[in-house]
Amino acid sequence: MKRKFDWSYALSLGLAVTLALFLGGVIMALTGHDPIAAYRELLRGATGCSSLGEFLTSAFTKRQFGNTIEYAMVLFLTGLACALGARVGIFNVGGEGQLYLGAIVSAYIGVLLKDTAPILAVLAAALGAVAIGGFYAWIPGVLKVKLKVNEVITTIMMNTIAIYLCSWLSNGPWKTTVPNRVSGTDPLNPDFTFDKLIRGSNLTTAIFASIVIAFLVWYVMSKTTVGYEMKLVGQNSRFARFAGLSADRLTILAMTVSGMMCGLVGMFEVYGLKGNYQDGISNEYYFDGLLVAMIMRYKPVGIIGMSFAFAFLKVGAQGMELNAGVPGELYRIIQAIIIFFMAAQNGMTGIVKKWFAKKGGAVRG
Repeated sequence: MKRKFDWSYALSLGLAVTLALFLGGVIMALTGHDPIAAYRELLRGATGCSSLGEFLTSAFTKRQFGNTIEYAMVLFLTGLACALGARVGIFNVGGEGQLYLGAIVSAYIGVLLKDTAPILAVLAAALGAVAIGGFYAWIPGVLKVKLKVNEVITTIMMNTIAIYLCSWLSNGPWKTTVPNRVSGTDPLNPDFTFDKLIRGSNLTTAIFASIVIAFLVWYVMSKTTVGYEMKLVGQNSRFARFAGLSADRLTILAMTVSGMMCGLVGMFEVYGLKGNYQDGISNEYYFDGLLVAMIMRYKPVGIIGMSFAFAFLKVGAQGMELNAGVPGELYRIIQAIIIFFMAAQNGMTGIVKKWFAKKGGAVRG
């Protein structure tokens, strides 16, 4: 059966974004800033363009637009990783730790294989990142299924363990031998790093692999028997077991693949942007992706679209701060307002329906 598009939710989302931008403008006006000028600089900061015509003709040569696409890539990969777990009713909050481990393991593999053919070294690094990320997510998945341990608690705790472990490794056993560097691993062989697609930007050829991964996740979740079985498990695991499905196996599988994707994001950061592992390599990327996934109800297409919207706000806020003097944290306020309105979406929709019903009754009367 063909799935109907949820027009009500889409309308609510559009209204939430519009109201958030409006309230953001009100806040700017109250603090002595020009909202129109600020939003113009937001556009310029996110795309490098100041008009629609310039955007259509030259956006793909602009450094700022490349940065926006790169950050959107991180958000939709982490958001989709979260959605995989949510599909079977498990909440992976440990993506940040899985990302860190994927980053440092892939970096160290690159250092060990510095004299190897680039394609082999990068492939080995990707496999290492996928393996460690998947394993680190597999642990809370097994604890959830076998011992009924709450996965939110275990993954939050494991985030802290992973981040401190990576810090110890990058400041100790795996610390760089390059003089005057305080911490981090040795730099990668330049031949191992991904090529830049837009000069001066953070956007690299990793975007192509990310698009393939996003397509595969969408296809599995939306078009395959496995995706349907995962949905049944998430909606009612007891019924799924009575129907003959291996709910435990699907739950562990979804959690493991979620961790594998997070580990790969860490590898992309090292081989695409940083060139080595550094403390603080993730600025809470996974939690931003998790917010995107929650707002879009864990639907793959929606996650990808909202990732670009949040990336636009995040990257554009830097330009707004530099050129309009508006604090960059304003995008967090706008983000929070969007989340607030979407959290209240059911209640707001009910109020609107009742209002229309009353108005319709009054007209008929």
